[in-house]
Amino acid sequence: MKDFAQQGWKEVSLGDICEKTETVDPRKAPEDEFDYVDVSSVSNETFTIGETQRLLGADAPSRARRKIRSGDILFATIRPTLQRIAQVPEHLDGQVCSTGYIVLRPKPVLDARFLMHSLFRPDFMDAMESLQSGASYPAVTDKQVRAQTIPLPPLEEQQRIVAVLDEAFEGLARARAHAETNLQNARELFENFLGALFTRNDADWISATLQEIVESDCSLSYGIVQPGDDVLGGLPIVRPTDLGRRIITLDGLKRIDPAKADGYARTKLKGTEILLCVRGSTGVVAMASEELDGVNVTRGIVPIRFDPDKMDQRLGYYQFLSKPVQNQIKAGTYGAALMQINIRDLRKLNFFVPPVAQQEVLLERLDSVANDFDTLIEDYTRKVSNTDDLRQSLLQKAFAGELK
Repeated sequence: MKDFAQQGWKEVSLGDICEKTETVDPRKAPEDEFDYVDVSSVSNETFTIGETQRLLGADAPSRARRKIRSGDILFATIRPTLQRIAQVPEHLDGQVCSTGYIVLRPKPVLDARFLMHSLFRPDFMDAMESLQSGASYPAVTDKQVRAQTIPLPPLEEQQRIVAVLDEAFEGLARARAHAETNLQNARELFENFLGALFTRNDADWISATLQEIVESDCSLSYGIVQPGDDVLGGLPIVRPTDLGRRIITLDGLKRIDPAKADGYARTKLKGTEILLCVRGSTGVVAMASEELDGVNVTRGIVPIRFDPDKMDQRLGYYQFLSKPVQNQIKAGTYGAALMQINIRDLRKLNFFVPPVAQQEVLLERLDSVANDFDTLIEDYTRKVSNTDDLRQSLLQKAFAGELK
């Protein structure tokens, strides 16, 4: 940035430009009602406060301790990189939020929206990622957040920048929403196509459970329960978080101590298996590439190999994607904090099995439609990514004093 200091900009810590805020205990007024903003109340898509809880003081959770005012900026210090950031609206003035947030209340020298935009800067998020600690619930402290610095121009310039960013981000939000709608529509079209195909139940198609049509040595078992830490040059494993692609390769897989796989020979891959997520995002599927021969999977994945004399592996993959099978998985999924489906219910999943002679013709049609679907998905995903990249570019320019 040119002439940073000459333009009246300076580098300041958040602690220096934000007021101290109040700590309260609603339980001291047990009959009084209040609106409670917990960590899940803030959307990291719209960056607004959504549903809150109306509680009596007597029912206040132990985390309900921070009084908020209209215009305050809330930043979730639990899992800070999820960017649960929002400005408190007027109707929540005087209410209470969780101690899982730091409440940032701007001093007169700081525009609240300018402050909010500053929390999305890549530099700030990188700092939060490096500072967070804790395995199950990574978090940063209020002190660490307040110690972060931001480039601060004069108030008038802050307001000009905010006006430009708000207008630009509104347009980007519309473009992103449009791309995401198209993305969802494309997925629904593909799911409807698969659903129609696998519910037609022709006279020569048979109905069979998953247990009846897998290979004899496919035990339908869970993978490694405690894979441990990364080990350089270790055994690659596939985790549920790896299942975002249709074909899973070695690229990006975690590697563990091979001894951790002792006792899990039943889930050792041969390559080309269908990998089904059975914990968390149940029903998500991918195909293992041939290079995954010898690789293993974690507890959240069940490898599946169909008997080639009954069901082609790729046809089985497409049927797993169809609504009839996905609905069965959904019906068998249970749990609150951790959704999962057990092996017993998995083995009972019902499939329609066409004669082997028909399967190749069906696959030609399915592959053609799937390739068109993949092209659409890549296009819309790229458009969503482009809006996110442009947002970051605008923030970078804004806080370098280069936004005209």
